[in-house]
Amino acid sequence: MPRIKTPRKLSGLPAIKGFRPYGPDIDKQATAIVLHFEEYEAFKLCDYEGLNHSAAARLMQVSRPTFTRIYASARNKIAQAFAQGLAIEVEGGTVYFDSNWFQCNFCGCYFNQLDPAQPVEACPLCGKKHFQQMEEAELTNMQIN
Repeated sequence: MPRIKTPRKLSGLPAIKGFRPYGPDIDKQATAIVLHFEEYEAFKLCDYEGLNHSAAARLMQVSRPTFTRIYASARNKIAQAFAQGLAIEVEGGTVYFDSNWFQCNFCGCYFNQLDPAQPVEACPLCGKKHFQQMEEAELTNMQIN
């Protein structure tokens, strides 16, 4: 029986949901490559921010070998998407975030507050003022799909 996957710590959600190739010979009906949030974070930490695997693993709170596997998977998926002209969708994974997170009691939406100096006044989705701050134990068990 496989081990339970430990949630990976992310600094926040990606600013994008994916990428699509363009050109005359692109098959728009082809299945997209799914890049999980932890793979996106690993790729961003190494290739964009220039961190080595040890430093990036500490930030994501995983072991260095685990980080290397996540990073290798991300690079493989990105290379496959480029070589085959496939879209990339960034979604899913077992993750938690390094910021204050809230849950709306009215619509159930999860949202975060990246700037602790700014007070949270309402749910960004429904505008209601009925929300609660999530505890770290709740965040660790939250799976984003």
